[in-house]
Amino acid sequence: MKKQPITKAKYQEILPELKKALGEENILALPRIEKVTVNVGIGKFLKEQARVDEIIASLVMITGQKPVLTKARKAIAGFKIREGLEVGAKVTLRGRRMWQFLDRVLYATIPRVRDFQGIPKTSVGKDGNCSIGLREHLIFPEIIPEKVQTPFGLQVVITTSAKDEKSGRELFRLLGFPIRTE
Repeated sequence: MKKQPITKAKYQEILPELKKALGEENILALPRIEKVTVNVGIGKFLKEQARVDEIIASLVMITGQKPVLTKARKAIAGFKIREGLEVGAKVTLRGRRMWQFLDRVLYATIPRVRDFQGIPKTSVGKDGNCSIGLREHLIFPEIIPEKVQTPFGLQVVITTSAKDEKSGRELFRLLGFPIRTE
């Protein structure tokens, strides 16, 4: 039998406490994590296909899933972007891969960030979702820094079924996310 991810087991443990904190009667009405999306902008490397390929390969290593290239919705002359040009890559994780990725982010990646003081309180939006920006992908344990030629930043968006900021923040706090209290 496969071992259950730590974050998923913790979610099942905190349900009674979350129920009490939010004043809900029904467990199905409690917020839960629905998906995790990892986004990377590749706009500045458009002319260099080798660098784009390296970024995509790194994203596959980090998430365990092949990314989808995202296209520009409108043209921006100042950035030399035309409509339909591939300017980013994203991966949407659900189910087991999502929980495993959250485990790696919480317990292996975030502790490796230099001078980390916690996730800003503003990272949890009005809809209860959490958006975390990481400056470099080198902090992931799967990446070997000596082999990287193109360091890049990425954004991790954790989408929940929370109806408001308060319930989303409570969910993340009970799950052990290092969100600043100030």
